[in-house]
Amino acid sequence: MKKILVVDDESSILRIIKHSLEKSGYSVVCYDNLLELRLNELNAYDLLILDVMLPKMNGFEFLKRYRNELDCPIILLTAKNQESDILLGLGIGADDYITKPFRIAELRARVEAHLRREDRPRRHFYKIDNFKFDINQKTMYLQNRKIFLTKSEYEICEFLAVNRGSVFSKEQIYEKIFGYEGEGDSSSITTHIKNIRQKLTLKKCPIQTIWGVGYLWEKDN
Repeated sequence: MKKILVVDDESSILRIIKHSLEKSGYSVVCYDNLLELRLNELNAYDLLILDVMLPKMNGFEFLKRYRNELDCPIILLTAKNQESDILLGLGIGADDYITKPFRIAELRARVEAHLRREDRPRRHFYKIDNFKFDINQKTMYLQNRKIFLTKSEYEICEFLAVNRGSVFSKEQIYEKIFGYEGEGDSSSITTHIKNIRQKLTLKKCPIQTIWGVGYLWEKDN
């Protein structure tokens, strides 16, 4: 049984999420603040749903401090729907976000999509041009240099690299990566790719923008 951690300071939201996800067969643990968490137990969870506006320590602060210690997808719940806040959340390690108020069916679908992609059968690794993809560890290397990517950033790189030379729209990438039938917020793909380019620190990133169409991973990089 998949184990999900939910942190939100609104008890009504915690009850709704817990009830809905438990009906879907998940084990759900809830907290109303981050300071009660036992950090040494965080990796026992398969997914974290994290509110941004929390007392004492907010979701952004938590991600900045502890994202590198967590090996699970993180979905942010936020009433902050300004683009700068969304970019910040994705930039410091969130894999996805849902703005409040939200539909519980959408949250459940996002959770299922993230957990489903974690369970996909995989080969051990791919070598593509100067890049190596460790499929089991979800890690990408550039000429043996590890690139520190979030899970979503890694999945985008792997998908585009395996299909290098083909152009995909933001909506197609979102559906392939997150599996949400194309109904998710595909604009997050733009932010993820921006973060990937910054982390690669290459003069020419293999992920190229095809204006008005989408993105592709160029061949022979």
